[in-house]
Amino acid sequence: MGIIKRWVKGLVPDLLPYPRAVLEAANSLRAIQTSLSSFRIRSLLASERGRDPKRLFPYGFKAYSQNDEDGILEEIFRRINATRKTFVEFGAGDGTQNDTLYLLFSGWRGLWIECSGSSVASIMRTLAAYIESGQLVVRQAFVEPDTIDSVIRAAGFGGEIDLLSIDIDGNDYWVWKGISAVNPRVVVIEYNATFRPPVSVVIDYHKEYRWDGTNYFGASLKALEGLGRQKGYALVGCSLAGGNAFFVRQDLVQERFCSPFTAENHYEPPRCTLFGGRDDTEPPGVGLYRRIEHPSQGD
Repeated sequence: MGIIKRWVKGLVPDLLPYPRAVLEAANSLRAIQTSLSSFRIRSLLASERGRDPKRLFPYGFKAYSQNDEDGILEEIFRRINATRKTFVEFGAGDGTQNDTLYLLFSGWRGLWIECSGSSVASIMRTLAAYIESGQLVVRQAFVEPDTIDSVIRAAGFGGEIDLLSIDIDGNDYWVWKGISAVNPRVVVIEYNATFRPPVSVVIDYHKEYRWDGTNYFGASLKALEGLGRQKGYALVGCSLAGGNAFFVRQDLVQERFCSPFTAENHYEPPRCTLFGGRDDTEPPGVGLYRRIEHPSQGD
């Protein structure tokens, strides 16, 4: 046994360079990807679209959001002001990365609704001080169109709020359509960037739908544009990463944002790797999509 131990001990110095080399290679790859992402962002911002001061994506930055949503939301509220500094977010995750954590830390108050028990438990631990003070209300619930209003009202929220964020990887369109408990001034909602305008489709509603990691989810930007207009909102921009769409209530838009307020004008393709995502696109998935026809803008 002693001979074996001495033999293994003797091998350690010879083996040390290999994991070190692997680690150095991984760090080099991350550095290369970061440099490439920075170059892509600079190129996009230098384009004619990027130089338009009324567009939103040039103001994007990532603090606690998945991509550049933190900066875009900050710019929207710089233009229209935040009257109550209140939010409601569905799909808050474990509380370390979402659309409203940055706002919470900036003094806003709001409600998070999350279906995962382990994620809610994590939030209760890490953000206990905010919950105890009443600045953050957390509810565990599976978001459905016919029950979401009761969940919101039971949590003590209703009427006008500043921001509604919907990111539940599936029935987002149907949930937004069914909400009436709150009247948000701004809505941010995930769209399926697989479908470019003018394609207007949404997954058929599935009770308790769970995202399977493919590109079968949600709704196209064109479908959301129509729903937003039907509910009194204008599509004012998308994240540069091509994941979230931003809507402002029509009475607040005025001349502050880039028109026309259409999917054709504001669509951004999937670029998740710009902000640290692993892939720009999800693997292909197949399922039932429903074509959605809304009245054209101006009709």
